[in-house]
Amino acid sequence: MSILEASSRQMRYTLTLESNDNSAFNIIRNIYECFRMLGDALLVSRGKLSEDHVEQIRVLENLRIQTERPIRLVDNLRKMRHNINYYGYNPKKIESDDAISLAKACFESLLKAVKEEIASNLRERRLG
Repeated sequence: MSILEASSRQMRYTLTLESNDNSAFNIIRNIYECFRMLGDALLVSRGKLSEDHVEQIRVLENLRIQTERPIRLVDNLRKMRHNINYYGYNPKKIESDDAISLAKACFESLLKAVKEEIASNLRERRLG
Protein backbone atom coordinates (compact mmCIF):
# COMPACT_ATOMS: atom_id res chain seq x y z
CA MET A 1 0.00 0.00 0.00
CA SER A 2 2.96 2.33 0.58
CA ILE A 3 3.81 2.13 -3.13
CA LEU A 4 0.25 3.19 -3.95
CA GLU A 5 0.42 6.13 -1.57
CA ALA A 6 3.73 7.27 -3.06
CA SER A 7 2.34 6.93 -6.57
CA SER A 8 -0.77 8.92 -5.70
CA ARG A 9 1.24 11.64 -3.94
CA GLN A 10 3.63 12.00 -6.87
CA MET A 11 0.79 12.10 -9.39
CA ARG A 12 -0.97 14.86 -7.45
CA TYR A 13 2.26 16.86 -7.38
CA THR A 14 3.08 16.26 -11.04
CA LEU A 15 -0.34 17.43 -12.14
CA THR A 16 0.34 20.79 -10.47
CA LEU A 17 3.32 21.45 -12.73
CA GLU A 18 2.95 23.83 -15.64
CA SER A 19 3.21 21.99 -18.94
CA ASN A 20 5.72 23.54 -21.33
CA ASP A 21 8.65 22.42 -23.46
CA ASN A 22 11.01 22.70 -20.48
CA SER A 23 8.86 20.70 -18.05
CA ALA A 24 7.70 18.04 -20.53
CA PHE A 25 10.71 15.81 -19.73
CA ASN A 26 9.84 15.62 -16.02
CA ILE A 27 6.08 15.52 -16.41
CA ILE A 28 6.14 12.57 -18.79
CA ARG A 29 8.67 10.63 -16.74
CA ASN A 30 6.80 11.28 -13.47
CA ILE A 31 3.39 10.36 -14.86
CA TYR A 32 4.76 7.17 -16.38
CA GLU A 33 6.50 6.28 -13.11
CA CYS A 34 3.25 6.72 -11.18
CA PHE A 35 1.47 4.27 -13.50
CA ARG A 36 4.40 1.85 -13.32
CA MET A 37 4.29 1.91 -9.54
CA LEU A 38 0.63 0.89 -9.62
CA GLY A 39 1.52 -2.13 -11.73
CA ASP A 40 4.44 -3.00 -9.50
CA ALA A 41 2.27 -2.82 -6.36
CA LEU A 42 -0.32 -5.07 -7.98
CA LEU A 43 2.26 -7.67 -8.98
CA VAL A 44 3.83 -7.64 -5.52
CA SER A 45 0.39 -8.17 -3.96
CA ARG A 46 0.01 -11.22 -6.19
CA GLY A 47 3.35 -12.55 -4.96
CA LYS A 48 5.19 -11.81 -8.20
CA LEU A 49 8.40 -9.89 -8.73
CA SER A 50 8.38 -8.21 -12.09
CA GLU A 51 11.24 -8.64 -14.49
CA ASP A 52 10.70 -5.37 -16.33
CA HIS A 53 8.45 -2.38 -16.84
CA VAL A 54 6.50 -4.08 -19.62
CA GLU A 55 5.08 -6.58 -17.14
CA GLN A 56 4.11 -3.80 -14.75
CA ILE A 57 2.17 -2.01 -17.48
CA ARG A 58 0.59 -5.20 -18.88
CA VAL A 59 -0.92 -6.06 -15.50
CA LEU A 60 -2.69 -2.69 -15.56
CA GLU A 61 -3.92 -3.25 -19.11
CA ASN A 62 -5.48 -6.54 -18.02
CA LEU A 63 -7.63 -4.95 -15.32
CA ARG A 64 -11.27 -4.96 -16.30
CA ILE A 65 -12.18 -1.37 -15.60
CA GLN A 66 -13.72 1.46 -17.56
CA THR A 67 -11.59 4.54 -18.20
CA GLU A 68 -12.07 7.64 -20.34
CA ARG A 69 -9.04 6.73 -22.47
CA PRO A 70 -7.59 3.29 -23.22
CA ILE A 71 -5.17 2.04 -20.57
CA ARG A 72 -2.99 0.59 -23.31
CA LEU A 73 -1.84 4.15 -24.05
CA VAL A 74 0.28 3.98 -20.89
CA ASP A 75 2.61 1.75 -22.89
CA ASN A 76 3.25 4.72 -25.20
CA LEU A 77 4.45 6.63 -22.13
CA ARG A 78 6.74 3.71 -21.30
CA LYS A 79 8.29 3.86 -24.75
CA MET A 80 8.65 7.64 -24.63
CA ARG A 81 10.21 7.50 -21.17
CA HIS A 82 12.66 4.89 -22.46
CA ASN A 83 13.61 7.21 -25.32
CA ILE A 84 13.98 10.12 -22.90
CA ASN A 85 16.17 8.17 -20.48
CA TYR A 86 18.34 6.22 -22.90
CA TYR A 87 18.39 8.14 -26.18
CA GLY A 88 18.17 11.76 -25.08
CA TYR A 89 14.74 12.33 -26.58
CA ASN A 90 13.49 15.84 -25.76
CA PRO A 91 9.67 15.78 -25.52
CA LYS A 92 7.55 18.83 -26.23
CA LYS A 93 4.62 20.49 -24.47
CA ILE A 94 2.07 18.76 -26.68
CA GLU A 95 3.40 15.38 -25.49
CA SER A 96 3.29 16.36 -21.82
CA ASP A 97 -0.24 17.71 -22.36
CA ASP A 98 -1.22 14.30 -23.72
CA ALA A 99 0.42 12.53 -20.76
CA ILE A 100 -1.52 14.81 -18.39
CA SER A 101 -4.74 14.06 -20.25
CA LEU A 102 -4.07 10.32 -19.98
CA ALA A 103 -3.31 10.62 -16.27
CA LYS A 104 -6.52 12.55 -15.65
CA ALA A 105 -8.53 10.03 -17.67
CA CYS A 106 -7.11 6.82 -16.19
CA PHE A 107 -5.06 7.19 -13.04
CA GLU A 108 -7.75 7.49 -10.37
CA SER A 109 -9.75 4.56 -11.78
CA LEU A 110 -6.63 2.42 -11.91
CA LEU A 111 -5.58 3.47 -8.42
CA LYS A 112 -9.00 2.51 -7.05
CA ALA A 113 -9.01 -0.86 -8.83
CA VAL A 114 -5.48 -1.68 -7.70
CA LYS A 115 -6.27 -0.70 -4.09
CA GLU A 116 -9.35 -2.93 -4.14
CA GLU A 117 -7.45 -5.92 -5.48
CA ILE A 118 -4.59 -5.46 -3.03
CA ALA A 119 -7.03 -5.22 -0.13
CA SER A 120 -8.73 -8.38 -1.35
CA ASN A 121 -5.38 -10.18 -1.68
CA LEU A 122 -4.46 -9.15 1.87
CA ARG A 123 -7.80 -10.42 3.24
CA GLU A 124 -7.32 -13.74 1.45
CA ARG A 125 -3.84 -14.16 2.93
CA ARG A 126 -5.14 -13.45 6.43
CA LEU A 127 -7.96 -15.98 6.03
CA GLY A 128 -5.94 -18.59 4.22
